[in-house]
Amino acid sequence: MNTKHYEIPLLPGEFWWGGAVSDGIRTPFGGSLFSRDLNNLEENQGVPLLISNKGRYIWCNSPYAFKFQDKKLTVASNEDIIFEEGFENLRTVYKHVSHKYFPPAGKLPHELAFLSPQYNTWIEMFYKPTQEKVLNYANSIIENGMPPGIMIIDDNWMKDYGNWDFSDVNFPDPKKLIDTLHELGFKVMLWVCPYVSPDSCIFRELQAKGLLLKANDGTPAIRRWWNGYSAVLDYTNSAAVQWFKAQLQLLINKYGVDGFKFDAGDPSGADLADWNKPYSWKFLPHPNYDCEAYAKIGLDYSLSEYRACWGCGGRHLIQRQKDKKPAWAGNGLDSLIPNGLLQGLLGYPFNCPDMIGGGMEGDINSPDFKIDQELFVRFLQCSLLFPIIQFSIAPWRVLDKEHFKYCSDMIELRQKLAPGILELARHSADSGQPVIRHMEYVFPGCNYERINDQFMLGDDILVAPVLEKGARGRSVTFPAGIWAGDDGSTVIGPAVKDIEAPLDRLPYYIKKAD
Repeated sequence: MNTKHYEIPLLPGEFWWGGAVSDGIRTPFGGSLFSRDLNNLEENQGVPLLISNKGRYIWCNSPYAFKFQDKKLTVASNEDIIFEEGFENLRTVYKHVSHKYFPPAGKLPHELAFLSPQYNTWIEMFYKPTQEKVLNYANSIIENGMPPGIMIIDDNWMKDYGNWDFSDVNFPDPKKLIDTLHELGFKVMLWVCPYVSPDSCIFRELQAKGLLLKANDGTPAIRRWWNGYSAVLDYTNSAAVQWFKAQLQLLINKYGVDGFKFDAGDPSGADLADWNKPYSWKFLPHPNYDCEAYAKIGLDYSLSEYRACWGCGGRHLIQRQKDKKPAWAGNGLDSLIPNGLLQGLLGYPFNCPDMIGGGMEGDINSPDFKIDQELFVRFLQCSLLFPIIQFSIAPWRVLDKEHFKYCSDMIELRQKLAPGILELARHSADSGQPVIRHMEYVFPGCNYERINDQFMLGDDILVAPVLEKGARGRSVTFPAGIWAGDDGSTVIGPAVKDIEAPLDRLPYYIKKAD
């Protein structure tokens, strides 16, 4: 197939967003050299869309490569691209492309996802979740004054990869566990993935039925991934999808499971070279379709979470950012806002900024384990007014009383504002608009394109978390209007103002009606 090349000169003052969510921290594009091949999504969501603050956009029905250099945008694609202009600004062009290419479906995830936090067992239990540990975790959440929400039982609850039933040893009575969690006020999601342990009975069954991804020689492909080497269900094969859904439905019917965390499923990241071997799918119109087919499985459930996705914009899937480092910068706290804003601009409004504090490094049960308590608090504050938030490490176990009090107060604030976030989510399900919005999206033409450290919740709440270690204040850009602060202050914009933000404060401002 011949590659087609396109060259588009940038307009004066033009900036662009789009492509891969992991590049949000590098947006807006156009001010410096940047390139991306959308066949590599860097372990997160991606969409074949680029949109600009000057009301222009590029779309293609398959992945393409693009580069910003020397005041021009170049695109290399195996298919024709669609390039349109004349839509005035970022908001109007987004409304056009979203309704044309990923129209809102009018559905949202279960309401509890917006009203209460998610709690993931991963950091607390790593690969060793048990019935006793999960129940203790749930009870501790409530005992420490945090609201029940969605319990995600992560990796290794099952008998084996591909054998999607509870381990008899670690979960002797899963029905009783889930019934108890429901009585406590939790919904329950289970971690699943596309992989099948080789040489298992399930592997042989699926191989005989022709449901596994094949290598070039027709034998089952064995893929290297972070948990070892496994066979892969071919989700482009409708029969494989039906088999997998049948396993999930058994979990729903037998135990009362409420939804699933669909992990992996992306042909990118550290093992991209391995994934690009000459595998043979049942149906593969373009390299990322395998990821898209996997994402479509989640549409059958009210609680489905994905870290990697291609397509399925405008649908009721929870989209989590890629795993974050417990760091202030470098895929840490600094990336949450820009990557979250890009998720919204790519049609993924029901987004979650990974686990509070990032993925902890080391054994949290070791006496040598240390945590940056200030980072944990600021991480929570930055995440707090995203559509969906997720804990894993139990904050009452790793924080002192002072820092845990800061977190408890923040959760109370979240509970106070959660009904409004739910209303924005309902509106998003119908309109397709992001829940958290770029300053340039809400206030176009005001030179806000480069602001990546504050955001709008809907059109009327400005959120400005502190993102720097040791800072007890920050500069905030206020658009035109009267802004009522959480601290009782009033600011008249447009203005840029230095504000105080001690460790117990998440600065946010509500725009008063004119």
